[in-house]
Amino acid sequence: MEFAFLLIALVAEIIGTMAGFGSSTVALPLSLFLFDFPTALVLVAFLHISGNIGRITFFRHGLDTGILLTFGLPSVLFTLGGALLVGRTSPDLLEMILGVFLVAYTLLSWSGRFSLSRSTLTAVVGGAVSGFLAGLIGTGGALRGAFLNAFGLPKERYIATAAAIALAVDVTRLPVYLEQGLLAPRFYPLLPLIFAVALLGSFIGKQVVGRISQPVFRRVVLGAIGLIGLKFIHDWAT
Repeated sequence: MEFAFLLIALVAEIIGTMAGFGSSTVALPLSLFLFDFPTALVLVAFLHISGNIGRITFFRHGLDTGILLTFGLPSVLFTLGGALLVGRTSPDLLEMILGVFLVAYTLLSWSGRFSLSRSTLTAVVGGAVSGFLAGLIGTGGALRGAFLNAFGLPKERYIATAAAIALAVDVTRLPVYLEQGLLAPRFYPLLPLIFAVALLGSFIGKQVVGRISQPVFRRVVLGAIGLIGLKFIHDWAT
């Protein structure tokens, strides 16, 4: 069971580094085949923290401190609210709404008929909504990516900034999960292995990112946003 999770974690982190988000969206549903929801939620949150540490390390020269503050602070505040509601709210409807938004955003962005404004308001709203969802349902990276994509950041800056925001979100929500007793002590020895696998996945993903152009990278990000949106809609429909 643990070995299967580590394989899932490695693949998820490679994908997450290439797109700048998505590792938890890949890892969480697959982990539910192995663990109950609370256990999977905490293990994937720790995976996400570890992977983001790796991305910040490997792309550390790309941080955009302005966006980090305007996007990151609302994310942290609203993540706490979402995390406190875990177990009290059904996430199904939220996932469906999020899925529809992400698919629509992807299609309209590809058509050139829609773009979010590059403004402080976009950063604040995007941070607040994506942070709340990250705390509540364990995944807000795709929505975070959609809002950050509006700023047209170079790929290294996009990945580093998204990782720093996500790390702040994860550090906020993980203690809340642990305080609620969502992870049994028998899983604690797995945490160092998750950390090592996450760093390896981030490193492999960095090598791939370094070999693709900026236009291709933006298409990868949009494609990942759309696919995750379709997955949310499919999960809700089934």
